[in-house]
Amino acid sequence: QVQLVESGGGSVQAGGSLRLSCTASGVTGNINIIGWYRQVPGNERELVATITSSSTTNYADSVKGRFTISRNNAIHTAYLQMNRLKPEDTAVYYCNAVITQISYRGTNLGSFNYWGPGTQVTVSA
Repeated sequence: QVQLVESGGGSVQAGGSLRLSCTASGVTGNINIIGWYRQVPGNERELVATITSSSTTNYADSVKGRFTISRNNAIHTAYLQMNRLKPEDTAVYYCNAVITQISYRGTNLGSFNYWGPGTQVTVSA
């Protein structure tokens, strides 16, 4: 059973920094892509940043130059370093991963999409 656990959220003043972590447990194969999305009540969930297994990154225009996504494949963990935070970055941040699972016999069981429970980030003006 795969689980994603986020940490690092909190409250900060505008211009400050936070670092989010997302660790996946129960992985038997490969984390193909892992990333962060965010959602404000009443709005749709939106992409923040993603990183592939070959470390190709993708960022929302609103965070380019301020946020950096990285990953440590050995411990199934992704990070989101958020600098120069703005009040409009306030949201619940969700970790998302597409993971290929392998059976104990080495059979490819397919790729599945997983979400973490979310962590609140609040930026005050």
